[in-house]
Amino acid sequence: MSGDDAQLTIVRACLRDGEGGSPTAVMEETPLSDDERRRVPALMGTSHAVFVSAHDGADGPVARLRFFTAEGELPACGHGTIAALAFLAERAERAEHRTTLHTPGGAFAGRAVREEDHITASFDTGPVDLREATATECDLVLPALGVTPDILAPGARTAALGRPRLLIPVATRSAVAALDPDLERLRAACDRLGLLGCYVYSVPEPSGRAAARMFAPSIGVPEDVANANSTACLAAHLADQRLTGVTVDMGDSLGSPSTISAAARPGSPGGLVRLCGAARIEHVLHTDRLLRSEPGNRPG
Repeated sequence: MSGDDAQLTIVRACLRDGEGGSPTAVMEETPLSDDERRRVPALMGTSHAVFVSAHDGADGPVARLRFFTAEGELPACGHGTIAALAFLAERAERAEHRTTLHTPGGAFAGRAVREEDHITASFDTGPVDLREATATECDLVLPALGVTPDILAPGARTAALGRPRLLIPVATRSAVAALDPDLERLRAACDRLGLLGCYVYSVPEPSGRAAARMFAPSIGVPEDVANANSTACLAAHLADQRLTGVTVDMGDSLGSPSTISAAARPGSPGGLVRLCGAARIEHVLHTDRLLRSEPGNRPG
């Protein structure tokens, strides 16, 4: 792996009450092959890695982001974007940092505000494409997830923000917590259907609070600690039911509680959503240390 004069930052994205969050590797853009980029999450023990190239544009700061899992590049990653915004705000050393973000999935505005012990980051997603889930999709995916008719709630949707995924509602938070999917069967179903993964969520409370779990074995993430883009998809879906905002708890099954907030933008074309999450810089490593690390001996 090249680029051994660069640094790598671990950011915990989508904290809940200052704790937990999804550990995400954030690295300044450096000459690496795509295969080398895929190695970074595995070496660091994170689900995703974000590569950031920042410069000052005519209208202010601009950052280009690329997202990788061990399986390859993604066009978008919500919690990775929150981690990148926290990284950029820390480097800027300003109370508030605004950036125009460019990703393979599109361009949008991002904002990060430094709080006492964390950074609050928010950004506007691209448009969310929604449709009813087909009978074939449900027949293949629901048994693999272990979602039975007694816990399934109405309203399964296929949502695309970058790549399509299934949104599966279940009746209660306890039903979400009890899921024990067959990941090999789920991967086969998602591969056949061209899905990123499956986001199972509890029917939101009147306050807009819900629990969710995201299973994405097809991209090398059996379960995601926090999946902000799927939460944005959920917010776009719920906007059709006149619920304009949702706060989703994730990560409890993995011992890393996370929370993401999403709100549909009233009157915005194409179902745009604003995502928000808290993040904290955990530590910074030099890549020469990274290169000496093996997946079984990852830096703390």
